[in-house]
Amino acid sequence: MTEDLRSPLHDEHVALGAALTSFAGWQMPLRYTSDIAEHTAVRTAAGLFDLSHMGELEVTGARAAEALDRALVGNLSALEPGRARYTMIVAEDGGVLDDLVVYRLAPDRFVVVANASNVTVVRAALTERFAAFLHLEAEAPEGGLGADVELVVRLRDRSLDTALIAVQGPAAEGIVTSLTPDADAVRALKYYAAVTTTVDGVDALVARTGYTGEDGFELFVDAAAAPALWRRLLEVGAPHGLVPAGLSARDSLRLEAGMPLYGNELDTGTTPYDAGLGRVVRLDKACTDGTPTPFVGRAALEARSTAEPTRALVGLVGEGRRAARHGYPVVTRDGVPVGVVTSGAPSPTLGHPVAMAYVRPDLAEPGTELGVDVRGRLENVRVVALPFYRRPR
Repeated sequence: MTEDLRSPLHDEHVALGAALTSFAGWQMPLRYTSDIAEHTAVRTAAGLFDLSHMGELEVTGARAAEALDRALVGNLSALEPGRARYTMIVAEDGGVLDDLVVYRLAPDRFVVVANASNVTVVRAALTERFAAFLHLEAEAPEGGLGADVELVVRLRDRSLDTALIAVQGPAAEGIVTSLTPDADAVRALKYYAAVTTTVDGVDALVARTGYTGEDGFELFVDAAAAPALWRRLLEVGAPHGLVPAGLSARDSLRLEAGMPLYGNELDTGTTPYDAGLGRVVRLDKACTDGTPTPFVGRAALEARSTAEPTRALVGLVGEGRRAARHGYPVVTRDGVPVGVVTSGAPSPTLGHPVAMAYVRPDLAEPGTELGVDVRGRLENVRVVALPFYRRPR
């Protein structure tokens, strides 16, 4: 049995008394005090998360954007430097291998952030797809690449060299800007934008991104520099109400915000269209010669884009107190199976159970009354539009 990897912040979590758990091959903090307290702190003040288990794959080279266009469903060539994009990598049949966030740091430099459980899969798929792209280009009449292929596109796995710390919540901006000389630039960042700066003297990529439904930032820093920065953020953030928060709070926060989790809402048997995320598939992207970009999975997704859906991802609000959980059957009020719960929990913010589920398309209209089989007992639920929670503007 392979031993779990340890975050660069592992000793900080131990010192804070965190309950640790094995997650995607890593030892990570599940909670520090109370799930509800940590969740509530993020909604009302700020939470500090260790996301160092996520994978960071650096893609560089003069034709890096073209290579990514052929490997992923999104149009990365159109992404401006300093911006990020939510996208996916799919198999030939359109099934999702992983959902990703891609940052363009310069015209010829990108960072692909993958889920911890899928880093190996994504790295292998990108390696194979880039090799195919280079081979095709080399075979083209004017495509001789010779020994300079790495100048065209190169993939490096920076996952173990990089720590990722997230500051999330209404107070996040004030906390982060208090520690950087580029406070105005950080404050001016739009959602899904990033800037290279320093935070408490540490070189960092500061991105206005997150997985909680709140405003916040994710800080990419060198692994060796992370512990001191973590302690400093806790010190500066404490007067603002910031607390360290674990995986449990992160999951309930993303569920309230209607954000998918790979392995729950997304998997290799699910296409982006099934998950209601067809908008990330850019069938309109084109090569430099104007022809449609032949990205992996294109044919399957083109067919799926016009096909009648066989299921729909919906939100469910419980009318009782017992929460639906992953894998529980969704049924009609008279017990006929019509779907399955993908994620579910009591909502600390809303005060009642919420869940996401795949159901028959004819039952996806908000207001539809359904039930969930919770360990042999029918619990009444009602279909609602996602997300369950939107932060105040």
